[in-house]
Amino acid sequence: MLLLPVALGACGFSPLYGQRGGLDLPAELAAVRVANIPERPGQLLRRALDQRLRNGQGGPARYELRVGLVYHSDLQGYREDGAITRIRVQAVADFVLVGLGGEEEELLRGAARATDAFNIPDQRFFAADVSRDAMERRLMEALAEDITRRIALELRRRGQA
Repeated sequence: MLLLPVALGACGFSPLYGQRGGLDLPAELAAVRVANIPERPGQLLRRALDQRLRNGQGGPARYELRVGLVYHSDLQGYREDGAITRIRVQAVADFVLVGLGGEEEELLRGAARATDAFNIPDQRFFAADVSRDAMERRLMEALAEDITRRIALELRRRGQA
């Protein structure tokens, strides 16, 4: 176990969010400003992205992340009386990272997807609402993690070039 870090370093492994060469990746990520994303799910996604990118650091923005968010719902469960008991939701976030120099330069474009579901218990409206809110937060956290990882990989790749 003591030799594991040495063995991983010898094979070229290095932590994604650590400093490597002259690139300070946490500082580069902190320079990403997240543009407004409309509606409540967009607010949740923006907050999750800000937490991952800025990580308590401030400073001037050198990049802007623009995100469009779309939901697709699929009814999955029904009771004998036809009432819905389960809903699956897929969230798709199309994103663009642009450099904020003199002329905006598109650095990265992609789409992140996450799928989750929630149950609607019998005669428990508040429970269904809480379940939906929790599902929405999980979806936004998964999207934010995926987008942040892709941005980190792209900034690291550009920093090594």
